[in-house]
Amino acid sequence: MTFLVAYFPITNPTLIFFVVLLIILFAPIIMGKLRIPHIIGMVLAGMLIGKYGLNILERDSSFELFGKVGLLYIMFLAGLEMDLESVKKNSKRMLIFGLLTFLIPLILTYIMAIWFLNYTPQASFLLGCIMASNTLIAYPIVGRYGLQRDSSVMLSVGSSMLSLFLALMMLAALAASYEGQTSVWFWMLFLLKFCGFIFACILIIPRLTRFFLRRYSDQVMQFIFVLSVMFFSAATSEAVGVEGIVGAFISGLILNRYIPHVSPLMNRIEFIGNALFIPYFLIGVGMLINVGSLFTGWHMIWIVLLIAFFGTFGKAVAAYVSSLLFRLPKAAGHMMFGLTSAHAAGAIAMVMVGMRLEVHPGIYLVNDEILNGVVIMILVTCVISSLMTAHAAQQIVLKGNSQQLAASSAKNDDEKILLCVKYPEIAPQLLELAIMMRNQKLNRGLVALNVVYDDSNASINRDKGLRLLEKLEQQASASEVKMQKQVRLATNIANGIKHAFREFASSEIIMGMHVHTEVNPKFWGDFIQSLYNGLNRQIVLSRFVQPLNTLRRIQVVVPSRAEFEPGFHRWLERLSRMAENLDCRIQFHGRNESLELIREYINNLHPGVRAEYTFMAHWNELPKLAETIREDHMFIIITARKGTISYKNALERLPNELMQHFSGKNLMIIFPDQFGDTKDERMTFTEAQHKEESSVYDYILTKLERFRKSI
Repeated sequence: MTFLVAYFPITNPTLIFFVVLLIILFAPIIMGKLRIPHIIGMVLAGMLIGKYGLNILERDSSFELFGKVGLLYIMFLAGLEMDLESVKKNSKRMLIFGLLTFLIPLILTYIMAIWFLNYTPQASFLLGCIMASNTLIAYPIVGRYGLQRDSSVMLSVGSSMLSLFLALMMLAALAASYEGQTSVWFWMLFLLKFCGFIFACILIIPRLTRFFLRRYSDQVMQFIFVLSVMFFSAATSEAVGVEGIVGAFISGLILNRYIPHVSPLMNRIEFIGNALFIPYFLIGVGMLINVGSLFTGWHMIWIVLLIAFFGTFGKAVAAYVSSLLFRLPKAAGHMMFGLTSAHAAGAIAMVMVGMRLEVHPGIYLVNDEILNGVVIMILVTCVISSLMTAHAAQQIVLKGNSQQLAASSAKNDDEKILLCVKYPEIAPQLLELAIMMRNQKLNRGLVALNVVYDDSNASINRDKGLRLLEKLEQQASASEVKMQKQVRLATNIANGIKHAFREFASSEIIMGMHVHTEVNPKFWGDFIQSLYNGLNRQIVLSRFVQPLNTLRRIQVVVPSRAEFEPGFHRWLERLSRMAENLDCRIQFHGRNESLELIREYINNLHPGVRAEYTFMAHWNELPKLAETIREDHMFIIITARKGTISYKNALERLPNELMQHFSGKNLMIIFPDQFGDTKDERMTFTEAQHKEESSVYDYILTKLERFRKSI
């Protein structure tokens, strides 16, 4: 150990960058196992490798540079990702809710810090500004439930922007007061310079942006231009006496309308920030934390409890009072509280500003005690926010009108089926299934895709894929169905399918389950789990034991609350067409609430389908149902992705149950449509791309259960 200690801390810039990249790579994987927000993982990693931890890295000038860039990037993205249209439509309500969610936590935290913690008025005010702002950590949950346009969500987003803006202004005034000039003339000059800065940004940046984007289409040049605007705005705001994060935030707001959220430019901006600058900043923040102070006694725990309680309580009071004033349901109040209660990037940014404000020579406004308390508070509030938002989203969806969703989806049928084929044994049957499920009245063609690994055998496998697609094209022509075909090279099969899905503007995927179990014994294979986690559209997985035209019965298992999923009518329509074309019976197993809606849909739109409906109380009845499945039956399971309203823990056992009880039988698994953008289209650092099949807690429970049985 003494020999190794001599090499630490690492001072070689190359090794420092290598270690940071390793942290950025592995922290999301480890935090995903522990179900902890990844933004906290970076801070914890910084604590571990810093001088107060294992002393692996020295916080050199690279952390100062990249940390400052990451800090500006956080504020820039906050302004760039705001929905300004929702702000305009609900401006009055947002103003009221924004002021309440800013002032109540600010006042409560300020009083608490002075009375209970004996902080100075300046430190108490800074702490109040931190708790008055919030970060939309739980917003991806809203997107998953398709509630982006819900009134409570729009109010929360608008108020978050307002509270963050007000907190930054208060912070700027606090920072300016440390220059020693607090006279009336100073503040008048400060306001004049700040208003001039805002006016200049509004006047110059839009005109300059329009001029540049119209004349230069080079993607690299556009990216450099946007970053130049951000840094120039930040530098100018510092020159007029305001923190640079304010200028970065304002430039993001102004550029908001010129950079669409789904544009390639936006993807590049988010990618660079989330992949490098923001993680570097968070790791640098963690290196500043004195780990030893966390174990000094109950005083630190008392500080964290006070900060988290009063700040969160203030947010709750503001949310529920606003919901009463606006006459919104209780679920809306839950949603407003859930979205506005988390603190993350903005809180860290403001703490970093306080660490640079010198009260006395060598003494700064924010000490290690406040820094550590705020960081742990971030973890607590992120957990509260995520749980409350998920609970509120389910309540809102359950109380919604599913018939309106069905009517809107029927008017705008975006059907374009993507057929993913790999194995020649089942490809013809997959094409037959797609033809049966397609809407003949729309007369739209199919898209056949074969994705090949980009390795040394790529050319050989590509030729095989072309021959397979040519055979399928001949089969489709015999049915008078047009088909587009593409062989695609990719280093990741799931990503290749997702990219093709977006390129062809497809609505759903039909693909087979892997048939070579000796190559991969996993039920899902190599990439299917990554595909359904990263794509929110309908995915149909099929396994055929005998030809489709020999089926006599289709048996469908429907989970409870499936009728509240946005893709409910899509899969029901596809199965109705399939049963109608095969002229076989279809039997639905599920709860009465779901079966009644299914019965109504089929009676109205497909009266010729011979449908039966059987009550099934619980998914534990699947093994019993397996005894009734014959060789000429197709067994179909409507499953759900994690975090959706119809998901249940019993679905985690689904692969094992299918392999044990349904081997050798015709099988189809359907993942219905979900609301929200795919993770590949919208990336945030708080919502990592990687998904773990099982958490470390599941692993521990499994080991304990095996140990108990062995005793």
